[in-house]
Amino acid sequence: MSSINISERINETRLQNTGYPPLTSHIEKVFIVVKTYPSPSVSYRETVCTAGITASGKWIRLYPIDYRYMAFYRRYKKYQWISVSIQKNPKDNRKDSYRPELNTLKPLGAPIDTQDGWTQRKQIILPTLTKSLCQLVNNYSESKVSLGIIKPKNIINLRIEKTDENWSVKHQDVLTQLRLFGPQPKELNKVPFKFSYIFTCNDEHCSKKHSLCIIDWEIFALYFTLKEKYGYSMDVVLKKIREKWFDQMCKEDRDTYLILGSRYPTPTFMVLGVFWPPKTQ
Repeated sequence: MSSINISERINETRLQNTGYPPLTSHIEKVFIVVKTYPSPSVSYRETVCTAGITASGKWIRLYPIDYRYMAFYRRYKKYQWISVSIQKNPKDNRKDSYRPELNTLKPLGAPIDTQDGWTQRKQIILPTLTKSLCQLVNNYSESKVSLGIIKPKNIINLRIEKTDENWSVKHQDVLTQLRLFGPQPKELNKVPFKFSYIFTCNDEHCSKKHSLCIIDWEIFALYFTLKEKYGYSMDVVLKKIREKWFDQMCKEDRDTYLILGSRYPTPTFMVLGVFWPPKTQ
């Protein structure tokens, strides 16, 4: 039997047994749900972790993506279907991490809006619900599944902590290094704050309070928008971030879900995004 046939059979078995996409290069349709704020990278200049749901209903991570350096016609938005050629990332043992071929990425139609009361979004996202963070941690331990969406029992607080004003020396070097080929570095501002949700699990076996860092691009973009508007009245900036990301998004009239993903190589989970449709009557 040829190596090609063996590879095809492995891919078929994986697809049948797990629902995850094949390991080898192929075109996949993905519903984009979150993308994180750009992070400096020695290997890739900068990266944006993007997570979405395949047409077969599985969460996958597309990494690496240098989003700000992509052609505008390839740039995707949240809640938008895309088509892209992907293959399993051999350097990443997480089951749901795939390497995209960025020159094949195509947004498909407009993002799904909320004019129907979030119904279409919910139909795609909520069937993938995992019971709790504890269950996700267990999934990672057993099968290296590192992505999922949970509904906390209670989101207690949005914690805001001061961090360094500047990137590390290593990251500053990465962000300022001139290139012989390709586009030159773009300025990447650092947010000198760490945002975290404090919450309890919707799990009868868990009595702990969890604290997970938020790395959603949207909370960082809001910080810069507010900073530009209110100058250096940082108390006002942080107050308004809290009003949006805690008072509004975690309000009682909202069904608030957290989209979680783990770091690599350490299995530390973070909040990649928030899904907060209004509660139905």
